[in-house]
Amino acid sequence: MDPTITIVVQGLAFFAVAWLVMKFGWPNIIAAIEDRQKKIAEGLAAAEKGEKSLAEAKNSAADIVKEAHARAAKIIDQANRRSAEMTDEARGVASAEAERLIANARQEATLESGRAREQLRKETAGLAVFGASKLLGREIDAKAHADLLDKLAVEIERG
Repeated sequence: MDPTITIVVQGLAFFAVAWLVMKFGWPNIIAAIEDRQKKIAEGLAAAEKGEKSLAEAKNSAADIVKEAHARAAKIIDQANRRSAEMTDEARGVASAEAERLIANARQEATLESGRAREQLRKETAGLAVFGASKLLGREIDAKAHADLLDKLAVEIERG
C-alpha cells in the first residue's frame, strides 16, 4: 500500500471519528462536565454556608454559656441572700421565743412565789391558832376568828 493513501484514509477516518464525537458525544460530555461543575459549586456553597452556620452556632453557644453562668451566679446570689434572710429570721424567732419563755418563767416564778406566800400565810395562821389555843388552853374556832387571823398573817408578812 501506498503511504500517501494510508495517511489520507487515516486522516479521513480521524476526521470522521472527530465529527461523530463532536456531533453525538461532545454535547453529552459538556453537559456532564457542566452538571459536575454545578454540583461542585453547590457543594462549595453548602460547605461555606455550613462553616458560617458553625461559626454562628459557636457564637450562640458561647452566648448561651455566658448567659447560663450569669443566671447561675444570680441564682447563687439569691440563694445566699435568702439564706441570710432565713438565718436572720430564725434568729429573730429564736430571740422572740427566748423572750417569751423568759417572760413565762418570770410570770410562773411570780405566781409560784405568791402561792408559796399564801401557803406560808395559811401555815403561819394555823400555827398562830395552834399556839393561841395552847396558851389559852382551849380550842379557837378558826372560822370565827378568820378576820383576826388574816390581820395577823398580814402583820407577819410585813415582818
